[in-house]
Amino acid sequence: MSNLDLAPEPSACGGRGFVVAEPVRELLSPRTVKLGESTEVRRLLPNLGRRMIGAWAFVDHYGPDDIADEPGMQVPPHPHIGLQTVSWLHEGEVLHRDSTGSLQTIRPRELGLMTAGRAISHSEESPKPHARHLHGAQLWVALPDEHRHTDPHFEYHADLPTVTAPGLTATVILGTLDGTTSPGTTYTPLVGADLTLTEGTRTRLPLDPDFEYGVLSMSGSVHVDGVPVTPGSMLYLGCGRPSLPLHADSDASIMLLGGEPFAEELIMWWNFVGRTQEEIEGAREEWMRGSRFGEVQGYDGDRLLAPELPSVPLKPRGRVR
Repeated sequence: MSNLDLAPEPSACGGRGFVVAEPVRELLSPRTVKLGESTEVRRLLPNLGRRMIGAWAFVDHYGPDDIADEPGMQVPPHPHIGLQTVSWLHEGEVLHRDSTGSLQTIRPRELGLMTAGRAISHSEESPKPHARHLHGAQLWVALPDEHRHTDPHFEYHADLPTVTAPGLTATVILGTLDGTTSPGTTYTPLVGADLTLTEGTRTRLPLDPDFEYGVLSMSGSVHVDGVPVTPGSMLYLGCGRPSLPLHADSDASIMLLGGEPFAEELIMWWNFVGRTQEEIEGAREEWMRGSRFGEVQGYDGDRLLAPELPSVPLKPRGRVR
C-alpha cells in the first residue's frame, strides 16, 4: 500500500537509543489519512511518539467500510525500496499486481508479502465485483542493510499456522510465536500474529523478553495488560515481557507486532526506506523518469507521481521524535 500524502513528512527511524527496555503501556492514537477515492485509514506508525516496533515501520488500519456502492480500495502503481509490505484482511479482497509480474487476489487471513528490496512497483485495488465490506491492515517491515538491495519478489501464503488456547486462536503471519513459525520470509527477528478471542477469555500469551511489542486492536473490546485498547488504536508495550495478559470483554480480534529492536538508523519518506538523502532523491528521480522500478501490467489508470521532497534535509535520527 502506498503513502498517498501529497506532502509526506520524512520519518527518521531506527537505532536503539530510544528503545524502552522494560515493560510499558503507551497508548498510540491514530492519524486519519485518505487513501484513494473511498478508503480512509488510521495510521498508527510512524506516530508522533513512536516510529518503529522492531522492524515494523508502518501500520495502517482501515475499515470495516461498506463499499457496496463504492470503488473500494484503488491505489495506482507506485514504487518501493528497502522494505516489505504485508497485506492483511479481515473482510473483503484486494487484487495485488506488481512489476515482477505477480497477480494475486488476497482474501481474509491470507498473507500477501511483497519484498521490495532494491526496487519494485505495485498496485492494489478492490476487484470488480467485490465484497460489500473491507476491513484490514497494511504494514511495512524495514529491511536491514545487508538485505535491502535484494531482488524484489512476492509471496502468497493462503494457509498459515495457528497457536490455540482456550478462547484464543492466533494465526502466525510472520516470524515465530510460541514455537510456531510462519512460512513468510523474514530478514530480522520479528513476529506478527492475528489473535481472535472469544468473549470472556482470560489468557496469557508467551512472549520473547528480548523483543519489543505493540498490539493493534482490530475489533471488539479487549484489555491488554489491563489497558482497554479500542479498535483502530495501538498499545506499545516495550521490552522485557515473558508473557502478556489478555482479557476479552466481547468477541475481539487484535494484531500482535513485535521484534528485536531495529539497530540501524534509517529515513522513511513517501514509499521509500533508505539511509541517506541522496538515496531517497535518487529513487524519486528514477521513479519519475520511468526507470529502475519496472512496470505494473494490467492496471486501468495512471501511476502515481511522486510528491515534492521537503526543503529541509532528510537525516536519520532515531526511533522517537
